[in-house]
Amino acid sequence: MENYLFKSERLGFRNWTEKDKPKMAIINSDSRVMEFFPSMPNKEQTEQFIDRMKDQFSKNGFCYFAVDKLENNEFIGFIGIAEQNFESDFTPCIDIGWRLSQKEWGKGYATEGAKKCLDFAFNAIGLKTIKSICPIINDKSERVMEKLGMKKKKIFNHPLLKEYSELKSCVLYEKKRE
Repeated sequence: MENYLFKSERLGFRNWTEKDKPKMAIINSDSRVMEFFPSMPNKEQTEQFIDRMKDQFSKNGFCYFAVDKLENNEFIGFIGIAEQNFESDFTPCIDIGWRLSQKEWGKGYATEGAKKCLDFAFNAIGLKTIKSICPIINDKSERVMEKLGMKKKKIFNHPLLKEYSELKSCVLYEKKRE
């Protein structure tokens, strides 16, 4: 049994471990999972991402958490909140995001997990505002943002995606603590 920071009905949320690195690398190598990203992270980039999340967790008590299905403790990807510091008029900010194994899509895990992460962000650590960002063409992620009760704030050109014409136009959603 993993030592979960918190749980939703079907998911457990935890800090990352070394054993997650090869599993996340497999998820990151799926072209469907990475469809709305400029490239697929290689093994080293995936390891650097996980190390960055572990650092954010050590510093802040949160990150994009490693997520397991409670029924079998199987790692399925990440859902959580993390710092975003790219150059824009709304950063630095705390962003909610998710990336799950394709075989787990369509089961409601992203919405269920993100709702629990919003609850954690607002009630356990007292954050006031959470943002979420995706390319306009990523309808699936935008639907999750809407299911979370997030409000569309604007469309903007993402500075880190300016070289990618199909991805650079992004939508910004926001949710405030009630």
